[in-house]
Amino acid sequence: MKTIFTTLAICMFVLQISQAQKNNLKLSNDFINNQLKASAEQYKTLINEVPDGKFPKTFENGEQKYSNSSWWCSGFYPGTVLYLSEATNDQGLKQIGLDKLKDLEQEQYNKGTHDLGFMLFCSFGNALRLTGDSSKYEPILKTGAESLISRFNPTTKTIRSWDHNVWKFPVIIDNMMNLEFLMQLSKTTGNKKYSDIAITHANTTLKNHFRDDYSTYHVIDYDPNNGRVLARQTAQGAADESAWARGQAWGLYGYTMMYRETKDKAYLNQAIKIANFMLNSPNMPKDLIPYWDFDKDKIPSDSKTYSRRDLRDASAAAITASALLELSQYTKGKESSKYLTSAEIILTNLSSSEYFSSKGENGGYLLKHSVGALPLNSEVDVPLTYADYYYVEALLRYKRMLDGESVIKI
Repeated sequence: MKTIFTTLAICMFVLQISQAQKNNLKLSNDFINNQLKASAEQYKTLINEVPDGKFPKTFENGEQKYSNSSWWCSGFYPGTVLYLSEATNDQGLKQIGLDKLKDLEQEQYNKGTHDLGFMLFCSFGNALRLTGDSSKYEPILKTGAESLISRFNPTTKTIRSWDHNVWKFPVIIDNMMNLEFLMQLSKTTGNKKYSDIAITHANTTLKNHFRDDYSTYHVIDYDPNNGRVLARQTAQGAADESAWARGQAWGLYGYTMMYRETKDKAYLNQAIKIANFMLNSPNMPKDLIPYWDFDKDKIPSDSKTYSRRDLRDASAAAITASALLELSQYTKGKESSKYLTSAEIILTNLSSSEYFSSKGENGGYLLKHSVGALPLNSEVDVPLTYADYYYVEALLRYKRMLDGESVIKI
């Protein structure tokens, strides 16, 4: 217990906003509060259309697309509703978000996916934080964490991502996002096995997933018998050797979070290198809303995706903005200012009419122009629940900065 409180105290110290940085914030209270209010109002359109037992997936060609609870994105919708209730103090939204969790509870037993961090921590984790009801939500989170670590292989030293037969033991960079679930459960339960697995996975990913320029591969295939890397490939990027934009964002967010949780400088250095690769890339647009792949110009002209190679990915931008706001707290001087300013530019542009939906349009989703998997022709140039989730999270983090509070509330 003493260790838990010491860790929390360190986090509070590191994450407290200095007066100097608070004075450097360029976005106003009015701007942030107005965007959060507009987001809450917009989501009420989506809320009114979501059927019981279903979760919003996207809005395409004028039609709502829904999923079952087993879809990897199922936790983002209730998580976003809970974020919006927190930001606007709307108790009605809070109850809607909590009620939706009933449709998601069964996924705590799902051992067939690595995405339980997205599915359970973004939803039940926020519910626990906002209600403090440990008797109701902690058992679900603990069971979910056990399901997640059932996919850990001590030989590869990683958590398996997919069960596809194309690979022997695939691990995708997205998996870094599920480690926060385990790090928090380790503190909640006092059981070190969760954090040990998360740290082991993060270290293996750091070793094998990144190129010399700190861009990341999407998929690493391991031999489950000896841990050897069999292949470095992609499933959603332009090519095996390309830098898929959302993958870079997952890596940035994941290692920033792992530094917060461990204070291991190797994670901080990795996050900084990833951020610098993205922000310094000649293929990053001036508005910092990245193309779906940083190497989209390498697509052959006879490719089916060539005509759409210049699509932006608002989801990658939203994840990046949220991560950069946190990273700015762990760095100093010009480096910190660069990350903060970049996040402000992203939030400003995502909040413009180019990306932010007019009230009642876009199926009730907040952001336009995200790309799920262009090579698979799946969810291309459409709204996506995780784009909305990380956009609202970034706004909420910025609001806390304006208020001089800790960026992260756990």
